Amino acid sequence: MINPDTACIYPSNRFSIAPMLDWTDRHCRYFHRVMSKNTLLYSEMVTTGAILYGKGDYLQKDAAEHPVCLQLGGSAPVDLATSALAGKERGFDEINLNVGCPSDRVQNGRFGACLMSEGELVGDAIKAMKDATGLPVSVKTRIGIDDLDSYAFLCDFVGKVAEKGCDTFVVHARKAWLSGLSPKQNRDVPPLDYERVYQLKKDFPQLTIAINGGIKTLDECETHLQYLDGVMLGREIYTNPYLLSSVDQRLFAGNEKILTRFEVLEKMYPYIEQQLSNGAYFKHVARHMLGLFQGLPGARAWRRHLSENGHLPGAGIEVMEKAAAFVVEG
Repeated sequence: MINPDTACIYPSNRFSIAPMLDWTDRHCRYFHRVMSKNTLLYSEMVTTGAILYGKGDYLQKDAAEHPVCLQLGGSAPVDLATSALAGKERGFDEINLNVGCPSDRVQNGRFGACLMSEGELVGDAIKAMKDATGLPVSVKTRIGIDDLDSYAFLCDFVGKVAEKGCDTFVVHARKAWLSGLSPKQNRDVPPLDYERVYQLKKDFPQLTIAINGGIKTLDECETHLQYLDGVMLGREIYTNPYLLSSVDQRLFAGNEKILTRFEVLEKMYPYIEQQLSNGAYFKHVARHMLGLFQGLPGARAWRRHLSENGHLPGAGIEVMEKAAAFVVEG
């Protein structure tokens, strides 16, 4: 649906792909969009400092990516509002605040999961971003941090942020340990608690609540959607991206034809050629496509050929075509 005031798309959080640093860049998002028209895509987390003071362009995107959400990292409401407005001007459809990342670098910058202990500040940041942009603004969070892991703590945080105008929360159903565990361990070691997220929806029925963490199949997604408004997948999509091809039919009641893997590949060729002509490196696009043929005969040879040849000078479509010749699609 189009918002006439902003000419942006109101995204649905029913199914989304998690923002992942060094993964969900513009090439990855374009590839994913080829397979699903309805999935909400996310940028990598971009810090306010990078947008306000960095020399690179951290907001690059293709028009085909819609609907797409910009995830911001930061805690100063003014900086977040300015960064969110920059995202709106570049065509992002939603802004998301990271209140879930547990890394030391993020904590030192006073953003990410440590902000769960500052619900009032998060609420002020949400209000500032909404006032500046008029876009939907959501929060991605955990169910708790360190010893602040009671259900009452989670409800208090959500309540404070919701009071300031946030109506959408994406909840990673694990708490985060801010010391003692690496970011990788924080994705696996703290136990999942889906029931706590279900209860959150019961207690805040007016809010849009989506769940993230440990979800691997569309069957699991359908189960979660019996209790919640949305599901977010991360690493599973990156490992097995073709899972996306069935999302529109399974989760959005779409009737579009499901593309075969080779049809997906062919639809990527014009984009790759365009990017190469603009100075991009073949390997920067191809790396996101390594899992396209996951589970098929020849998939390993496909990955190996792309990995061994995709970085060579002058690598282009012919490398991908030769790699695809190893695959037998059933």
